[in-house]
Amino acid sequence: MQSATVLRDFLLANPVFTLFLALGCGYLVGRLRIASISLGPVAGALLVSLLLGQFGFKISDGAQAVGFALFIFAVGYQAGPRFFEVIRTQGMQYLLLALFVGGVGALIAIVAGKMLGLPFGGIAGLLAGAMTTTPTLAAAQEAVRSGLVAVPEGATADGVLATIASSYAITYVVGMLGIIATVRLLPRVVGVDLAAEAATMEGSRKQQSVGQLQARAYRVTRPEACEPTISEIRARLWDALSVARLLRDGEWVRPADDDHLRIGDEIHVYGDANVFLSGIEAFGEEIPVSPEIDLTASYTHVVVARVGAVGKTLLELDLARGCGLVVTEVQREGVMLPLSGRLRLQRGDVLSVVGPRSGLEAMEEILGPVEAGVAETDMATFSFGIALGALIGLFALDVGGIPIGLGMAGGLLASGIFVGWLNATRPTLGRFPEAARWIFMEFGLMVFIVGVGLQAGGQIVETFMNAGAALVVAAVLVVSLPILLGYAFGRRVLRLHPVLLVGALTGAMTSAAALSLVNQEAKSSIPALGYTGTYAFANVILTVAGTLIMFV
Repeated sequence: MQSATVLRDFLLANPVFTLFLALGCGYLVGRLRIASISLGPVAGALLVSLLLGQFGFKISDGAQAVGFALFIFAVGYQAGPRFFEVIRTQGMQYLLLALFVGGVGALIAIVAGKMLGLPFGGIAGLLAGAMTTTPTLAAAQEAVRSGLVAVPEGATADGVLATIASSYAITYVVGMLGIIATVRLLPRVVGVDLAAEAATMEGSRKQQSVGQLQARAYRVTRPEACEPTISEIRARLWDALSVARLLRDGEWVRPADDDHLRIGDEIHVYGDANVFLSGIEAFGEEIPVSPEIDLTASYTHVVVARVGAVGKTLLELDLARGCGLVVTEVQREGVMLPLSGRLRLQRGDVLSVVGPRSGLEAMEEILGPVEAGVAETDMATFSFGIALGALIGLFALDVGGIPIGLGMAGGLLASGIFVGWLNATRPTLGRFPEAARWIFMEFGLMVFIVGVGLQAGGQIVETFMNAGAALVVAAVLVVSLPILLGYAFGRRVLRLHPVLLVGALTGAMTSAAALSLVNQEAKSSIPALGYTGTYAFANVILTVAGTLIMFV
């Protein structure tokens, strides 16, 4: 007993040690699996901090505020490159879907909260937890902490913050498991075979995954190889994702699309191993690769920022023929997209490319900056961006005695979107490499979550005893009905393809775990295209919702 007291006193006296101990234990707990589903670091950190909160552990408001600022600003920055571009192009469908799902979720949370008689702040916690949207939680708490929302008579700000946190903690795990269960059951309920539908789409898109790269050469010896045009050969055998060069009469030539092969021509191909299983050897005999071919390959990442590349497909850009480079991966907001010549690029996409260094400079002129060459974060723009967001959050208009404004969360989000967009249009400003962005976002989120858990720890037992079972039922409704109704809205009103729609619903719920499950069910990464369509909008909408719902 005495040793336990000594340990408790030590932890209370060393908040830095306690904070990082909670973070480390949270990550370990997050690796635990329920069936085949891992809890994840957020759930892990939340559970650990809830336990510590029972013994009175706290972190300073300043530390939690810094974590909050880093997280929300990074969320906005990530959405910035695509936010305006998607709205301008095909984004209206995905915007409407994200608004519908978020609106339905908020409405159900409000109705359920009123029926249950949840205390002030409980509705915000219910919405944030059931939809597993930490930005909603952060925005709701900041609205109280900043004074944007008046605390009811008889209540205290600390009490409201604890109510939000405890409601969130109770409903979060329910929401996480509920999203996954609903998404898994959805195709069966509506009678859609995701795997079959995805296979049909893949056939039309000629999906390809690039793995082991090889270089091979062939000499044309068969007359039937001279019948199709160069364009027909490329479409049939290697399309725009493999480098193909032609040696004719001892000279390297670039034949026109309507040209034909000739007997004695040598074809040199650099691409995925699967290319050489598609029948290319039928044109003739395999020969040694010419020593004149530069096989020294460099691997790098490039960010799509040039106006001329935005909205273009990989087939239209044709980096294979233009720069001698092979595209191996395309990521959008951290999500791997299905690789195809028909994949249309958007601002902020990150391409992984392999090829000779001679092609990299040409590629930069076509696409944008090489991310590998940008190791430093533009800390000045980053710092001023957060300061600007905090300043925006201070302004509010008084309408009928009610202050109307973005709040700290909305201000930081808006500033992050602006800086992210600025970097996409002017790559020299606001540099924020992906690895640094991930650390800022992850660290900020985890510090904030630990603070939430410690805050809720002392009240969570009381909250669960008063309304725990009802909160669980309400959370099930908040997480399941928006997905089910969203599917009907997406199919009947927006006319979205079922595979893209299911992926878009996971993006509207900002659930990467659910997307992973959908990809497994579809046996394809095609749903990721829908996910990225709604994800940026959902983060913005649900952050704003966290502030607005506190006025209900």
